[in-house]
Amino acid sequence: MKAGGRKGKAGRQESPAPAIPPSRHSALGGGAEFDRIRHIVARLGSSAGPIGDDCAVIPEGSGRLVASSDLSVEGVHFRTEWLSLKEIGWRAAAAALSDLAAEGASAVGVLVSLGVPWGATEGDPAEIMAGVGEAVASVGGVVLGGDLSGAGQWLVDVMVLGRAERPVTRAGARPGDTLWLTGRLGGARVALGAWAQGSAPPAGARAAFAHPEPRLAAGQALAAAGATAMIDVSDGLGGDARHLAAASACALEVDLDLVPVHPDVIETARREGIHSARFAALGGEDYELLVTMPHGFGPDGAARISRAGGVPLTRIGAVAPGSGARFRLSGAEIDLRGFDHFAGPGPVI
Repeated sequence: MKAGGRKGKAGRQESPAPAIPPSRHSALGGGAEFDRIRHIVARLGSSAGPIGDDCAVIPEGSGRLVASSDLSVEGVHFRTEWLSLKEIGWRAAAAALSDLAAEGASAVGVLVSLGVPWGATEGDPAEIMAGVGEAVASVGGVVLGGDLSGAGQWLVDVMVLGRAERPVTRAGARPGDTLWLTGRLGGARVALGAWAQGSAPPAGARAAFAHPEPRLAAGQALAAAGATAMIDVSDGLGGDARHLAAASACALEVDLDLVPVHPDVIETARREGIHSARFAALGGEDYELLVTMPHGFGPDGAARISRAGGVPLTRIGAVAPGSGARFRLSGAEIDLRGFDHFAGPGPVI
């Protein structure tokens, strides 16, 4: 990792997931900033690649190299009074890794730019990096390096690198394809609502927000099974379905009655007087995969994907000629929008 955004050191990866010999990171320069980097590297343990050079060198491998980045900002994407620093790190890394899942890619590793609040006396930045390290290690990658700087609040910017034998984009859906969803929606929204009202969320909903599982195994299995287009559901089903439809120049027809919802959604939606499927679909931060599959892919294929990815796969609609996304609930068409990053304060606020 670089110190202070200038001439510190990033990371170099020469082989997959190696442990760092003590002599490697102890060779970093002197001073408080590099002491902090050494502390972070020690906390990462085996989830760190060899750190000490200005760049990470990515080993050769099969497939195409794919990359993405995701920025998490205190007060917009998380609050420290709701999550531990380690959970913040996991969540930031999982959000970025989810983009690899949506491409059908495996993980090589991550680069992390970490902003530490000026004059912070509470909270160890190494705990954020420990959460990042655990998340990336859970999908077979390592921390390759990054940057470290003072900031006005906690910032975690995660760049992910992966490889895909057959990258799946948002642009391949065609009329006649079927529309599928991994997992269940709405748990993160339940947690955010509880915190906003000053109460503790149910344990399952809290885990859905604090510890989302990036669906890389499912994404790779879907790609191998012929997925035509894929996107992760981070901005709500309404918004992300429209993104996929626009990229593919077709229409998505979504039956909300088929959308699987997180168990904690039912009671919360009842109290708020909203249909549970609509409640779940309006939420974001679920990091499930919305995917189109060719005509002929059915329950047997879905069962194989579920076993390979360790997560349920449910058909929720179809691809049709036209444009946009159309949502039906109890037989009636409804309007369903996604999260707008620039419409005002983010979902945590």
